[in-house]
Amino acid sequence: MLESFFQGVFDTQLTPVIAPGAFLLCIAASIGLGLLLCLTTLWRTRCTKSFAVTLALLPAVVCVVIMMVNGNVGTGVAVAGAFSLVRFRSAPGSAREIGAIFIAMGTGLMTGMGYLGYALVFVLILGGMTMLYTGIHLDHPLRNACWRTMYITIPENLNYPGVLDPVLKGFTSEFTLRQVATSHMGSLFKLTYDLTLKDPRQEKAFLDALRRRNGNLEISLCTQETVSTGL
Repeated sequence: MLESFFQGVFDTQLTPVIAPGAFLLCIAASIGLGLLLCLTTLWRTRCTKSFAVTLALLPAVVCVVIMMVNGNVGTGVAVAGAFSLVRFRSAPGSAREIGAIFIAMGTGLMTGMGYLGYALVFVLILGGMTMLYTGIHLDHPLRNACWRTMYITIPENLNYPGVLDPVLKGFTSEFTLRQVATSHMGSLFKLTYDLTLKDPRQEKAFLDALRRRNGNLEISLCTQETVSTGL
């Protein structure tokens, strides 16, 4: 009974058979290695929760796709074309949203090839791991609560190197000037900072201190989750 549940609808004598034990072993190994890769990538760096969850689950999705293709050239070409459509989404999304699309397309690939039992097991495993990883906070929530990306616009006559450092040193534990760009025909500078607040409750005081430093500043402060993350 169990063997018939995992048998493909379109299986023939010429179709390679995927054993349930081998399928589960490959999925388990992919999840374990994906989690290890996620933890090593998060070491001493910053990322969003959606990116961490997607990084941990993506090896399992690729593993299933490879097992389903299994040397079938025609299926491989069709899969490549289908997954390339993810690049052309009309609206930018978070890493988790794009990862969910990959999981859905992997599930559709399995059902389209007739492996309905494997598709059900795949959805249960990946759905459960997504809920688990989201619940255990792979992204270090205490640190993420202090991370900000600041966009600040200053006039061209203000010598921006070091002018904001006294305020930044007072309210942040670390800050990095990531990008400098010009706008309005070079009359304004747009600065992008990655910074870590010492105390998130002092965010308003931090903004007020920046404006007192120079009243012509236009400031936008974003949390890490609101910054668009793509794959």
